[in-house]
Formats: sequence, C-alpha cells, structure tokens
Amino acid sequence: MSVFEIIIIAIVEGLTEFLPVSSTGHMILTQALLGVESSDFVKMFIVNIQFGAILAVVVLYWKRFFQTMKFYYKLFVAFIPAAVIGFLLGDYIDMMLESVLVVAISLFLGGIVLIGVDKWLSKRKIDNDITYPKALKIGFFQCIAMIPGVSRSAATIIGGMTQKLDRKTAAEFSFFLAVPTMFAASGYKLYKGLDLLTVENLPALAIGNAVAFVVGMVAIKGFIAFLTKYGFKVFGWYRIILSLIIFILLIMGVDLSVV
Repeated sequence: MSVFEIIIIAIVEGLTEFLPVSSTGHMILTQALLGVESSDFVKMFIVNIQFGAILAVVVLYWKRFFQTMKFYYKLFVAFIPAAVIGFLLGDYIDMMLESVLVVAISLFLGGIVLIGVDKWLSKRKIDNDITYPKALKIGFFQCIAMIPGVSRSAATIIGGMTQKLDRKTAAEFSFFLAVPTMFAASGYKLYKGLDLLTVENLPALAIGNAVAFVVGMVAIKGFIAFLTKYGFKVFGWYRIILSLIIFILLIMGVDLSVV
C-alpha cells in the first residue's frame, strides 16, 4: 500500500468506527475502490488500525473509563461472547472480509433496522443502570457485528437500547466496550501475523493508527451530539443508499473484488 492509500483507509476507519454504518464494511469498500489487493498484511492492517480509533475513547472519556473495578467487570462480561465466538470463527470471519457482496447485503438490512429502531423501542421505560445481565446481552449483540457491514457500533447501541438504556448511555457503553474488544482483536491479529511486522510494514501500521486516532476523536464528539438529537434514521437511509449503489455497480459488472 502507498502512503496515500494508508491515510485514506485510516481516515475512513476513524470516521466510521463509532458510527452505525460499519467501519470494516467501509474499509473493505475503500480498499476495493483503491484497488488494494487483500494480502495477509492488508487484512491485519484493517483490523489493527481500529486500535488507533479506540484509543480516542480512552483519551476523551479517561475520567469515566478509569473508574471502579465493577465497571471493568461489566465490560469483561460484555466482552466474553465476542472473545469466544471470534476465536472459534476467526478463519470464517477472515473469508467474509473479502466479500463486497456480504457488505452490501449487511448494509441494506442494517439500514432497514436503523430506520425503524427508534419507533420500535420508543415505548420502553428508560433504566440506565447497566447490570451484569444487561452487559452480557449487549455482548451477544456485538457478535452480530462480526459479519462485515453490520457495524459493531450499531449492534451494541441497539443492544443497549433493547435493555432500556437511552441512546446516549447505550452509545457511550458501546464506545467503552470497543476498547477491550478491539484491543483483543488487534492484539490477536498482530500475534498471528508477527512475521508480517517487517521494517517496510511497521510504518504503515504507525501512520494508520495515528490517523485513525485523530479522526476518531472528532467523530466521537460529533456522533454523540447528532445521535442524541436526531436518532438513527439518517444513518439508516445512508446505509440503504450506499448498498443500492454497490448492488448497481456489481450488476453492471464493475470489479469490486479485493482478492
């Protein structure tokens, strides 16, 4: 990858990691549009630069992130489902990372869900106390996001809202949960690809994480304010429009392969 390609993919990651539009899906699409082949290093790069974005959460919410052990226990409980399923299905998930069609289908179906979610959950009673059972259920919602195009942010925020959390509290817990989840995913991917950490590849990871960190800081602040005021509909329509564009391009025979 060139420096330009590294920066573009990292900007896309930073902008979309915390939006309910699927950062992985957007990076796969960006990779395809840039013509970057899906090598082992590129797959590792796409997962690893998410670490830069989650560092933005720690910096922005450091007073709330470094708190009681009970808070960390709840994060751990929410993290367990993704850790187990991700370990068991890691190779299958890697295969899906090469499919633009999977991304398009996930974007479309997810868009329908986002358009209706505020109305479907409008009558719930708000209870922002995050108990262990609530944390575990949110953790299972996070597992859905292992399908490229689903969006970890959307899955966990909606999961939180089904557990009676308001949008702001659900979004913030989603951000906190991203830290152990993406740290584990990034670390595991690095461990499996130690042989890929060459002198040529290390600068790409450093640049990608730095760019994703800076852009992620901006995206988090803007998303919380927008979500609290307007809800999910805009993101839902965006996902549907984007998926339809992808379907049309595929039908027209445009090569969006990343293999």
